[in-house]
Amino acid sequence: MEILYHGNAARGLAWQEAVTRALPEVRFTCWPDAANPAEIRHIVAWTLPDEVLAALPNLEILFSVGAGIDQLDTARLPAHLRIVRMIEPGIIGTMADYVAMGALALHRDLPFHVAEQRAGRSSWRDVAPAQQCRVGVMGLGELGRASLAKLAPLGFRLSGWSRSQYAIEGVDCFAGETGLAPFLAGCDILVCLLPLTAETRHILNRDTFAMLPRGARLVNAARGGHLVQDDLLAALDSGQLTSAMLDVTDPEPLPAGHPFYSHPAILMTPHVAGITRTDSAVVSLIDNLGRLLRGEPLIGEVDRSRGY
Repeated sequence: MEILYHGNAARGLAWQEAVTRALPEVRFTCWPDAANPAEIRHIVAWTLPDEVLAALPNLEILFSVGAGIDQLDTARLPAHLRIVRMIEPGIIGTMADYVAMGALALHRDLPFHVAEQRAGRSSWRDVAPAQQCRVGVMGLGELGRASLAKLAPLGFRLSGWSRSQYAIEGVDCFAGETGLAPFLAGCDILVCLLPLTAETRHILNRDTFAMLPRGARLVNAARGGHLVQDDLLAALDSGQLTSAMLDVTDPEPLPAGHPFYSHPAILMTPHVAGITRTDSAVVSLIDNLGRLLRGEPLIGEVDRSRGY
């Protein structure tokens, strides 16, 4: 079996060595070095540029190097192409760390204190215990569940919302359209970890913010397309939201002069919440390639009708 890699050259060489060592029956090549592109049926990539897709007429499986697939224009991909997203400890662990950091930072009013520091002031605000703060996570897949597990020892009261019903110890779980309003009403800090689909695009909007308690806070570590930017600014300026921490924007990066850069109630990071680690991600890839060789189900295979 041959698999082609398209992407960061250093990562490709590292993965080539690891895959070859673990699975000598797999020929791992890096774009554009495939001897016969027409025979390539499996590819590892972040995106598939037109010239790559055109050169590989017999592709059967795309292994994404990311946890999501919204970077792919699935409408232009062959209908038969199977897509497998990356599920690996590096992404999951770093995302859970980021969510815990975001929840603590907003709970302890870090945006306010940073803004005061930059203004040359030293101002005091009261501090409430974590047990009085309710943190709700939208999206209860691997990332959401790991983030809730990371938050649990910190003392926050936890809830979660997703398309399908879950049962998680110590977490009040809500599901579906009917569960959204009661979920939001109990969130002092709202964390978005949803996949980006047609149904979830712009879900962080004025209607959603209006259902949160006044003065709530927002962490968006999912995708920039979830957020209506003008609605966030209006909610912050009206006091409906107190602050926000954003790891993702649309576009990335934002253009110079965008109001998010200077807004005193917004903290931003440059899409670093969940990181695909070269060393741990290749272990997950090797596991899936082994499953493919043995004819077993693949971990992370996407239901293209649902978008995740």
